[in-house]
Amino acid sequence: MGLKPRQFFGGKKVKSRLFDQTYKQLESFEDSKKTVGDSSIQQLKETFGSSSVPSGGLPPNDYIHWLFESVLPDAVRTHQKRFIGHMTSALPDFVSPLSHIISTLNQNVVKLETSQSFSFLERQSLAMLHRLIYEKSDAFYDEHIHKPKSTLGMLVSGGTLANISALWCARNHALGAGSALKSVSQVGLSTALYEHGYKKAILVGSPLMHYSLRKAADLLGLGEDGLVKCPVDSQQKMDVQELRRILDDAEKNQIFIVAIVAIAGATETGTVDPLNDIAKCASEYGIHMHVDAAWGGPLLFSKAHKGLLGGIEKADSVTFDGHKQLYLPMGIGMTLYKDPNKASTIEKNSRYIIRKGSLDLGRRSLEGSRPSMALYLHAGLHIFGAAGYENLIDESIKRTTLFAKLIEIDPDFEVVTNPQMNILTYRFNDQMDQVLTKSSNERLNDINQHIHQHQWQAGKSLISRTTLYFKIQGELKPHTVLRSILANPNTTETDLKAILKEQKQIALDVISSST
Repeated sequence: MGLKPRQFFGGKKVKSRLFDQTYKQLESFEDSKKTVGDSSIQQLKETFGSSSVPSGGLPPNDYIHWLFESVLPDAVRTHQKRFIGHMTSALPDFVSPLSHIISTLNQNVVKLETSQSFSFLERQSLAMLHRLIYEKSDAFYDEHIHKPKSTLGMLVSGGTLANISALWCARNHALGAGSALKSVSQVGLSTALYEHGYKKAILVGSPLMHYSLRKAADLLGLGEDGLVKCPVDSQQKMDVQELRRILDDAEKNQIFIVAIVAIAGATETGTVDPLNDIAKCASEYGIHMHVDAAWGGPLLFSKAHKGLLGGIEKADSVTFDGHKQLYLPMGIGMTLYKDPNKASTIEKNSRYIIRKGSLDLGRRSLEGSRPSMALYLHAGLHIFGAAGYENLIDESIKRTTLFAKLIEIDPDFEVVTNPQMNILTYRFNDQMDQVLTKSSNERLNDINQHIHQHQWQAGKSLISRTTLYFKIQGELKPHTVLRSILANPNTTETDLKAILKEQKQIALDVISSST
């Protein structure tokens, strides 16, 4: 006989037992010294191989028990202090009780009728980030923070949707806003381009653009061929002279540029494009400038390091991502707009919700129903405060500088890109005293790939890897490099030394087995 679903609603005793049990078991999971469990990919495929819905319900306690037996042992411990390979890290303790509030209240911030105070809390949170970037006057924020016609920013489910939303606004604003011609949202991209005298449309950015820009180009009708990659200089930053050449060619050939996308903290290297110079180009050519600051944006909290983002205040739109250096859970991306009216070009209304002129947040958002994730952002901004975030940023950059020094003093490792913030690429190289050739580079690529794979499988620590291109004998060739992100506040010098020691042993084992 199956369980009655109705019994799960409002059962305080069941709820209390479940939470007590779950929190207690999670403590042991969080204390684990491993980054990942011991099961193979094949074993996991077998564990999750059934596609049939169970005919009868399980008691909640039994399901929780199954989770801890079959799922959590092989979950990745992103909070572990030797997990330094990706942009997810340890979360502050206040997140867990907030998640309980969010799931219990189940607010839907698409409309005021299902969120009320949480809609205003979200607008306030976005205004705080807007002020961090653009530093407008008190009068500006008094006017726009809760004005129905104004949109200082949008909260979406991640940096990808934040980038897409910003470029959607840029496209719609340029093709139709304030024009006698019909807007692109009405007639579609091909017709709008024709009526405005353009042959095609493109996005311009560097080869280090996040892959979400490929999605944006696809969704906005440009196609991936419409994503034009401006060459970078020796420091992996956009080459402004090359940018001007691309803009001149576009102007001559009647090509519409949706936006110039600058990076403030490249995903692979942490580098920052020359924002002031790019802003000058964008202004001269009348093009929307978007800054993807999903990773680097919080450097604005740091008095010592905010200068790295000089010029970001000139951008028309900026992306932040909460689960990165704001130390918040997944599902919190933000796009901020210099002009509070720019998002009006993507507004959509309905008769039963998100009515025209209302305060419903769904009017100017790609997503419809969504939870009140802004609570995490609001909490972080208030509990950490500007000083708390400044300390987190400053300490993470100190850790990165320390790691770079540990790499530099080791004769078998080399720093590949000098870190601007807290992302560092490096690689094992036992031939630094020799001239690098194509064949020796391929050998090093194989060794570094093995380091990454074996370290991940061993589960004691975790770094990631990527591919960067550098010239060898006059040709651009791929370099497999190890990628570390020093964001976890709990990572120590001892941990960093242990990671390098493990990597060196893996490399020596690989070399030994191949001779």
